[in-house]
Amino acid sequence: MAFMVKTMVGGQLKNLTGSLGSGEDKGDRDKSATETQGMSREEYEEYQKQLVEEKMERDAQFTQRKAERATLRSHFRDKYQLPKNETDESQIQMAGGDVELPRELAKMIEEDTEEEEEKASVLGQLASLPGLDLGSLKDKAQATLGDLKQSAEKCHLM
Repeated sequence: MAFMVKTMVGGQLKNLTGSLGSGEDKGDRDKSATETQGMSREEYEEYQKQLVEEKMERDAQFTQRKAERATLRSHFRDKYQLPKNETDESQIQMAGGDVELPRELAKMIEEDTEEEEEKASVLGQLASLPGLDLGSLKDKAQATLGDLKQSAEKCHLM
């Protein structure tokens, strides 16, 4: 029982007194910390390399996302003739210059463009009028066109 208490409390007391400045250098403390965690020096170095690589991958993905957002913002600035932003251009250049939008964002932009084109057309404007039925209007126009063709066939001058 005393052995268990000594191993549990002794290690913590040793770490506590070591942090108060007992003369051990940091290399020994790191070594003892890694050994207590069950890692050898080589495993610890490999683990640190892996952490650095993962951080670099996360940073690259974050930079890519920032560049995609900047591309989207610059697209809308061009579309609506707004002034350009220098930070967006620098973010795009940091990511490599040629950044493509994700498919979902590209689809959203296409849908918005199609909707705006429909609204800008004459039929789009007519469709937005309340109380107007385009189906009946189309049927009437086709019937009128058919009547004109029949009367043109009966006409002797043409």
